[in-house]
Amino acid sequence: MTDFKRVYIDTSPIIYYLEHSALYVDKMKKFFEMCLSRNIQIVTSVITVEEYLVFPYANGKMELIDNFKRFMDYMNIEVVNIDSEIAEQAAKIRGQFKHFKGMDSLQITAAKVSECDMLFTNDKQLRQEKELPCMTLDDL
Repeated sequence: MTDFKRVYIDTSPIIYYLEHSALYVDKMKKFFEMCLSRNIQIVTSVITVEEYLVFPYANGKMELIDNFKRFMDYMNIEVVNIDSEIAEQAAKIRGQFKHFKGMDSLQITAAKVSECDMLFTNDKQLRQEKELPCMTLDDL
């Protein structure tokens, strides 16, 4: 599952890496190293920025905010804005997959609109949406 050039990364893999999750940090490190060595563009959205930064802001952990920003810059992660086109397409996905959360549908749509050829998440249910190949941490 490494035949992709633009990978859209959901929030949870970034959290696992930056917060050194015992279960996933090594897998995430290898994933990010692979992306750098193969010149794979990593894409995410403003949703990931918001979701990641909630904990540091709520707990006054400014060092985590700085670390996140440095990581995003170092990895040259492209951040997609959510606009009305993405919102409408996400609504169609939620209409089709009623158990998908709003944020997940927005993330999937942002991945499609930004022409990613892989979605990287740890939410296995998102594989039900078949237009965009989906990879989870278990696939690494």
